[in-house]
Amino acid sequence: MFLNIGFIRNLSSQESRPTMKHVLLIDDHAVVREGLKQLLEEPGATTFGEAATGGEALRLARGERWDIVVLDIYFDGRSGLEVLKELKQMCPKLPVLILSTHSEVQYARRALSGAGQE
Repeated sequence: MFLNIGFIRNLSSQESRPTMKHVLLIDDHAVVREGLKQLLEEPGATTFGEAATGGEALRLARGERWDIVVLDIYFDGRSGLEVLKELKQMCPKLPVLILSTHSEVQYARRALSGAGQE
């Protein structure tokens, strides 16, 4: 898995973005969310929201303004691609970084084409 941490850290340096970065982590594994927080955290400059389910993720996405979402491609009971589609309908310009352990190209193609639509 490759994670471009520099991209996320540079969000705060963009003039149109606030200094504080708001990152929404969506993964059903708490240990993965915790590891991502450790990688991405800049003390005093990063806040995190966490969701373990698609429902939680969409509720948090509706309730706050996020600078970026880190989304697992599949978690218990729901496809990350379905959540991606709904996220992009709510916030079309919101950057989403998708995590996957799948090596199949089909997942990447579906994620890139129409936020999960074939």
